[in-house]
Amino acid sequence: MSEYNHKAIEKKWQERWEKSGIYTATENTKKKKFFGLIEFPYPSGAGLHTGHIRSNTAMDIICRKRRAEGFEVLYPIGWDAFGLPTENYAIKTGRDPKEVTKENTDTFRRQLKALGFSFDWSREIDTTDPAYYKWTQWLFLQFYKHGLAYKKKMAINWCPKDLIGLANEEVADGCCERCGTPVEKREKEQWMLAITKYADRLDKDLDTVDFLERIKIQQRNWIGRSEGAEISFQLKADSSKLEASVTVFTTRPDTLFGVTYLVLAPEHPFVANNIQLTTNKEEVRAYIETTRKKTEEDRTEVSKNKTGVELKGIYAINPANNEKIPVWIADYVLVHYGTGAIMAVPAHDERDFEFAKKYNLPIRQVIAPLFETAKGSADETRSDKPTEKRKTIYGIVKHWKDDSYLCLDWGKLGWHSFVIGGVEDGEDIIEAATREIMEETGYQHIKFIRKVGGETHASFYAHHKEINRYSISEAYHFELVDSEKVDVAEEESKKHTAVWVAKKDMATFLNLPNLNYVWEQFQRETAYIGDGVIINSGAFNNTPIEEAKKKITESVGGKMVTTYKLRDWVFSRQRYWGEPIPMVHC
Repeated sequence: MSEYNHKAIEKKWQERWEKSGIYTATENTKKKKFFGLIEFPYPSGAGLHTGHIRSNTAMDIICRKRRAEGFEVLYPIGWDAFGLPTENYAIKTGRDPKEVTKENTDTFRRQLKALGFSFDWSREIDTTDPAYYKWTQWLFLQFYKHGLAYKKKMAINWCPKDLIGLANEEVADGCCERCGTPVEKREKEQWMLAITKYADRLDKDLDTVDFLERIKIQQRNWIGRSEGAEISFQLKADSSKLEASVTVFTTRPDTLFGVTYLVLAPEHPFVANNIQLTTNKEEVRAYIETTRKKTEEDRTEVSKNKTGVELKGIYAINPANNEKIPVWIADYVLVHYGTGAIMAVPAHDERDFEFAKKYNLPIRQVIAPLFETAKGSADETRSDKPTEKRKTIYGIVKHWKDDSYLCLDWGKLGWHSFVIGGVEDGEDIIEAATREIMEETGYQHIKFIRKVGGETHASFYAHHKEINRYSISEAYHFELVDSEKVDVAEEESKKHTAVWVAKKDMATFLNLPNLNYVWEQFQRETAYIGDGVIINSGAFNNTPIEEAKKKITESVGGKMVTTYKLRDWVFSRQRYWGEPIPMVHC
């Protein structure tokens, strides 16, 4: 077989396809129609890259298959040719960007034709052609007339060298990807497109489209529908008669009694207007300036170290309990997300928890996890038995020398637990825990170390007492000073046996969900973000979560609302090489 001359053979057939118009779509046809579309390439640089070939080939395969199936196929091509890279290149070389664009599109066209894609070249478009972009301008005017295009002052990424706003994608490691200059945040007036007016429809209409489920999930996360409440906090200053308020949006108004501080975005208008009332204004100004140089991605990165500055001399009033709480600014709060202010509930939000731990802020639990035994299990509560509510302690007791812990094996009951015991009325809880450890294990010299996590609730059938138990429990960490012990009472020895369990085996030894949760908190204390029982919330204690959300919101004059993470689009344009916005806006 002679050598295959691909250049000659492919050129021959490509010329024949073009001459015959085999890929030109016909409008007046009785065939079923199919429209295949790729993202039109941006003609910059030396030519095509592999990403172009990949997407073009995938759609080309589909279009050829549809033609074979009898469809009339329209597979158009064009050039998305306006943009900052061409403008910067033109400035750098002193050439007209129109001339540069024509060179690039000629190269791209030649390469695409050589690849043999089945485009309908009779419909080739160029976004820099006035005959094309007049329709972009017409669309913009329709948006404006219907309240969908508007101007807004907002913080944007600003390159001080190129003197232009940058998309987040044009910022690399905090610098302009074009010139390498550190990017700043600047307040600029921008044209916006009000896509948020369609947020609910965008979310609901995902039910009607044939997308892969993971793509639907990505879209829903991008839209970010959240149901919650808007609640106002009064702001006051030590040095003046300041009367101001900020509104927060929260999906967990049921945790309002657990708010221990307020956080504002550094760009929040309240901060700029009242910075003179703080007693640490220079520290606040320096932090704002530092934040201005950070990208949105840097500020919201979940794993990054949280930073902030207190607005000293200014405080907020928690509307649930009239408690004075400190006000902070922190870079992880963005002014255009939600209301630019958050109520911090560190006991029930991981981000707030980390921040509170770092700056030694109060952590108040208002939701207790509730562990109920599964239906059909041996420990399921029984309708024919009474229920006893009991306050109990969990004693996590470490060995005096090695890394093992004192536990109880409850024999026939099948339970493996920490030291567990009840707290008598009026009894100090640490004393109660110490007493239980001594009674149940015989060890005498016990040192208290710390409280572990928050309150937990559990509902189960206590076989040894033949009653249902509803326990309200707190866990405490102790260490034995030495091995001195006495024999335990026969009553205790019949119920359970004290055993030592190595730390590495504790997770598998403990076989009750509430105890496994407590053990996890012992190893790494975290915020509890689940549902459960409302506590420490005055008249709302024990109110079901969903009911409490509405009732607590109403009690402080808030309102239930639906919000979206989706933001209106910034309709930014290049200074020169972009279709002109058809407005003189005075």
